[in-house]
Amino acid sequence: MDRPPLLELVGIRKSFGGVAALTDVDFTLCRGEVHGLVGENGAGKSTLMKIIAGVHGEYHGTMRIAGEVMRFRSAGDAKAAGIGMVHQELSIVRDLSVAENVLLGVQPLNRFGLVDYPTMYRIAGEQLHRLGIDVDPRLPAGDLPLGLQQLVEIARVLFSGARIIILDEPTSALSPPEVERLFGLLHRLRDEGHSLVFISHFLDDILRVSDTVTIFRNGRRIETAPVPQIDKHWIIERMIGAGHEELEESYTGEIFLDSKPQAPVVLAAQGLSSAGSFADVSLDVRAGEVLGIYGFMGSGQLELARALFGKLALDAGSVRIGGVVAHLRNTAAARRAGIAFVPESRRAMLFHMEPVYKNISISILERISWLWVRPEAEREIAARHVKSLQIRPPLVDRPLGTLSGGNQQKVALAKWLTYLPKVLLLSEPTRGMDVGAKDDVLKIIKSLRAEGIGVVVVSAEPETVLSLADRILVMKRGRIAQEFSGEVVSKDRLLAAA
Repeated sequence: MDRPPLLELVGIRKSFGGVAALTDVDFTLCRGEVHGLVGENGAGKSTLMKIIAGVHGEYHGTMRIAGEVMRFRSAGDAKAAGIGMVHQELSIVRDLSVAENVLLGVQPLNRFGLVDYPTMYRIAGEQLHRLGIDVDPRLPAGDLPLGLQQLVEIARVLFSGARIIILDEPTSALSPPEVERLFGLLHRLRDEGHSLVFISHFLDDILRVSDTVTIFRNGRRIETAPVPQIDKHWIIERMIGAGHEELEESYTGEIFLDSKPQAPVVLAAQGLSSAGSFADVSLDVRAGEVLGIYGFMGSGQLELARALFGKLALDAGSVRIGGVVAHLRNTAAARRAGIAFVPESRRAMLFHMEPVYKNISISILERISWLWVRPEAEREIAARHVKSLQIRPPLVDRPLGTLSGGNQQKVALAKWLTYLPKVLLLSEPTRGMDVGAKDDVLKIIKSLRAEGIGVVVVSAEPETVLSLADRILVMKRGRIAQEFSGEVVSKDRLLAAA
């Protein structure tokens, strides 16, 4: 079915400091369409969306909405024109009610100028019901599962009058049932005439939910095609070209797990429990092995990683590192025992306003400084990692926040590479990354495995675990449900076990 265009961008060019971010980009979003957008980090997707959302007002080219030329100078201009964006990092105000979040900034007032709560609850309830969202509008938004929080945020965008909705990595932290519920809502909105841009690195999700897909690479639009005419191989080939067969297998096929039962155990955990998170978890990690721990969101694997780094208290169980009992009372004790940790949220462990070199050296300052910090030593160490990890741009003095998500993750890894740990815990190491950036991180992790480090990768993304692990544990409701070792495993088998 032919759909008339609602949003048209023609010849869009945008540069930052003389470096081209977008070059002669044409993009069309039709009425009643879900348009999938894919490309490597730094390919230009986010820059284009920020132009549409009014964040970047200075650019060359033309934007039309319903045939009318538009140029937004602020996010407020874009909102007034009917454009809303749901970011990967949700902006839900956890301490406010669901209704207050849906009507944030436009709460109805009574004749005394105070919030009219009964009316607000009624309006929010009607809006949620219309969207098929079954949740009490009086509940604190922070008490909801992540999937429902995301639906509430979409409801807020819709209540603001948005006819164009941009969703940035909306499924990156959702379990399969939550993804299904989100997709149902998106298709419902499409059928009601809304137009949606769906940005994701999950190729299965892109192909399932989208009507059309556009590929970006190096600041250019490479190709646009209807979903019925393409597949994952088509997308990957245009995103990153040939030569990534191993990574592609993790998206499309089966993986043989080459476990290492003869390697020495570097971490042994017995009967670990933490109330409300996980119970009676036993596992071991061997030198030169990547142990994958997979489960849906809320299965306990993220909390397990935090507990092994001393960030979450254990109620029971014991941990041995290299055969020696380790008392993981806090993160300092875990570090002394030889454990390093990269959490799922880069924002939680990196300083975005500080330069790259300070982010890399922060974990080793006590080893390279005596009485005072020596910036020249910090820069020298950082420069080595920037070169070896191919961090782009290769500028150690550049503020970390100006780097793409994939390059920020490389910096997060670099923190622990000057003095190698015995065990490296990686929580969602490739969340929100494009295929190319995932490929880079995959190579880094496998190089660490070759150094004899025991690596633990915990993730709710089956592709991430399949592309990295030598052995896989599946967690379900806080317990180990199944182990895969020395056999062929597929995404379908992981999902079934979880």
